[in-house]
Amino acid sequence: MAVAIGFRFFPTEEELVSFYLRNQLQGTRQDIHLVIPVLNIFYDLEPWDLPKLAGELCKGDVEQWFYFTPRQEREARGGRASRTTASGYWKATGSPGFVYSSDDRVIGMKKTMVFYKGRAPNGRKTKWKMNEYRAIEALSDPYVAAPPKLRHEFSLCRVYVASSSSRAFDRRPLEAHNNAATTSGGASGTSLAGGDHYNPAEASEDEFWELVNNLEEHGIGWEQLNEI
Repeated sequence: MAVAIGFRFFPTEEELVSFYLRNQLQGTRQDIHLVIPVLNIFYDLEPWDLPKLAGELCKGDVEQWFYFTPRQEREARGGRASRTTASGYWKATGSPGFVYSSDDRVIGMKKTMVFYKGRAPNGRKTKWKMNEYRAIEALSDPYVAAPPKLRHEFSLCRVYVASSSSRAFDRRPLEAHNNAATTSGGASGTSLAGGDHYNPAEASEDEFWELVNNLEEHGIGWEQLNEI
């Protein structure tokens, strides 16, 4: 498939969750694998090996790379997912945050991880980072106190190298998402259009997984979402 010169794949977080991850969970639109392939990136591969395994239409991208990651067998048995590779490990940083639609509905959850070389707890922090997105059931009434329901079959991972310079996915316009930020009070972990890339204080592994593991696995009411 030919693409225009200058083509770059810079989706918003809403698009990642409500279109790409939705279609992967439903098993539709196999053509999305041209930009987001299915790959077990956590313990089979080192982060610096991932760019060459990007989607066919994203081989030339130099700022960020996307992958669908299937649920690990140990997760299906009730265990904690492995985040260890041959040379290091991915460690959660900050607290999980919600992904909001443009009309201020919760549609997903995001957690940020940093790659460390070596073995815990003495690993050396690198500049490789990851945002892992999981879909949750859209709440029909945002004022009803109901726990989010997480989908586990696949997550969508964005891998990038931390940089002090502004990148294309940091510069995406935020107008459509300003209402979500205002409604949520600008709380830490709120997800906007182009990517978080804030640098929150690191949370302990137990604190991080307590929230994620308390989410109930459940099917998603995708008919409630707007089409992208």
